[in-house]
Amino acid sequence: MLLLLFLSCGDSRETRLQRFLLQSNALAIDHQEQQAEYYLKEALKLDSCFADAWNNLGTLYYNQKRYGEAIAQYDQALSCKADYLTAYLNRANAAYEIREHYKALADINKVISIKPDTAIAYFMQGLNYSRLREFDKSLASFRRAQRLDPSNTEIAVNLGTVHYYMRQYDSARSELQVALKQDSKEANIYNALAMIEVELKNYDDAKRLLAQAIALRPADAFFLNNRGYIGLLTNDLQQAKADIDLSIMEDPDNGWAYRNKGIYYTMTGQHKDAVRLLEQAASMDPFIEKIHYHLGEAYWNSGDRTRACENFRKAVDGKEIASADVVLRCPDL
Repeated sequence: MLLLLFLSCGDSRETRLQRFLLQSNALAIDHQEQQAEYYLKEALKLDSCFADAWNNLGTLYYNQKRYGEAIAQYDQALSCKADYLTAYLNRANAAYEIREHYKALADINKVISIKPDTAIAYFMQGLNYSRLREFDKSLASFRRAQRLDPSNTEIAVNLGTVHYYMRQYDSARSELQVALKQDSKEANIYNALAMIEVELKNYDDAKRLLAQAIALRPADAFFLNNRGYIGLLTNDLQQAKADIDLSIMEDPDNGWAYRNKGIYYTMTGQHKDAVRLLEQAASMDPFIEKIHYHLGEAYWNSGDRTRACENFRKAVDGKEIASADVVLRCPDL
């Protein structure tokens, strides 16, 4: 024991830093976040500019959805190591989560300028452009990622999803069929194909595809919510509510489920509750499809014509609907 203690005391600072890092990593994998954080902070006591520790501390906070704090740790990592590509990508991921897409793109572009063959950077670029509704740029980024990583199923799924957002359903199906050939067990493919069929009002096909997705991932909040949405569209309101409530229970941060619960309240005449849920959904994620149209309907039904028309205007500007759909109610549109 004395010999081991002597050898431990004789370890170099670098060895001790790496030991703290490895201990923290092992604890993080075992979901012991508090202990993992302790060892990272011990490493930083030895070296306040140990970039790996700052980066890993950021990732601990990111995994806890503490995105602002995560960004602060990545900032520290990059102030210590200006060419730390992993920290740039991690900071971009955190910025994406809080919808600071231009900041995310700045970090991604920095990575591309240093290492232009980084597939994940183009993939992340595509995600951010998609959220900004710059779909042509998103497609171009995903194409570049796919050329660098042609066997990556997730890239093909996202290509199909962008075509879906652009209402190019044949192209979306084509991309998703490529993904299906790569990995027939990827549940997101069946979910995306189901949502195409929803838009085309092929509800039986949509249900069948969504059942395949749920069979692969039974507790997926997005799949359950989409099944609930089909229930709304087919007037199966009891099943719709059950699925939407289950989705919210599985993921309370899923704004799409709050939108669908708001639609449910509209359909059942609970208009004040509809407004409340739809406003909550819009504040959680402004990207949600037709959110302003549904808010307009909820406000109209609750008797607030002014806010209804304000939201219908936003729906028209965002190409959720055509002005002809609401001009009789809001002539100024």
